[in-house]
Amino acid sequence: MDFWLYPIVALVGAIAGFINTLAGSGSLLTLPVLIFLGLPANVANGTNRVGIFMQSIAAVGGFKKKKVFEWNEGIWLTIPAAIGALVGSMVAVDIDEQLMNKIIGALLVFMFILLLVKPERWLKQQTEKLNTKLTPLRFIIFLAIGFYGGFIQAGVGYFLLSGLVLGVGVDLVKANALKVLITFVFTILALGVFIYNSQVDYVLGITMGLGNMVGAWIATHVAVKKGAVFIRWFLLGCVLVFAFKLLLF
Repeated sequence: MDFWLYPIVALVGAIAGFINTLAGSGSLLTLPVLIFLGLPANVANGTNRVGIFMQSIAAVGGFKKKKVFEWNEGIWLTIPAAIGALVGSMVAVDIDEQLMNKIIGALLVFMFILLLVKPERWLKQQTEKLNTKLTPLRFIIFLAIGFYGGFIQAGVGYFLLSGLVLGVGVDLVKANALKVLITFVFTILALGVFIYNSQVDYVLGITMGLGNMVGAWIATHVAVKKGAVFIRWFLLGCVLVFAFKLLLF
C-alpha cells in the first residue's frame, strides 16, 4: 500500500474513535475503508477490532481519569456481553448483507424515535447509587448485544447505550463510560478469535488504532465537558445519518 494512504487511515480512525466513544457506528466508516484498501470482508472485520481495542483503552482511561465511573459499576454487565461476543465472533451466520443493513437501519430509526420522544430518560442526572445487579433480563439484553458486537461490531455502541440508559437506569455520560468498558472486554475476546483464524492485518489495524485512540481521548473530554444534552443531540445526528446510510444506500 502507498505510504501516503497511512495518514488517511489514521485520520479515518480518529473520526471513528470520536464517533464510537460518544455514540456508535464508527465502524461504518472504518470497515468500508479497509475493504477499499483491498482487505477481504472477514479480514477487514478482524482488523477493525484492533482499532476498537486500542480506542477502548484510551476511552476507558480518559473516563476513569475524570472519575466518571467506578470499576465495580460495570464489571458484572461485561460478563454476558463477553459471552455473547465470544459466540458471535465464532458463529458464521449465513445472512444477506443487504438484509442485515436494513435490519440495523430499522433498529436505528426506532432508537432515534426513543431519543426524540422520551428525552427525560436520556437527560436525567444520576442521583442515587447505581444498581448494576445482573438480573435475568439484563443478562439476556447484554448477552444479545455482546453477540451482535462480536459478530459485526458496527452500531453496537447505540445498543449498549440503550441497554445502559433504558435497561439499567444509568445517566448518559456514565453510560458512555460503561459502554466503552464493556466494549473493551468483549473486544479482547472477539479479537482473539480473529487472530486465531489469521484474519487480522496488523499494520493497518495498528495504524487505524492510533487514530482511534486520539479520537477516543478527545471524545472523553467532550463528553464530560458538554454533558448529557450535547451527547443526546450528537446521538440523534449520528443515528439519523447512519440509519439513512443503511436503509437508502
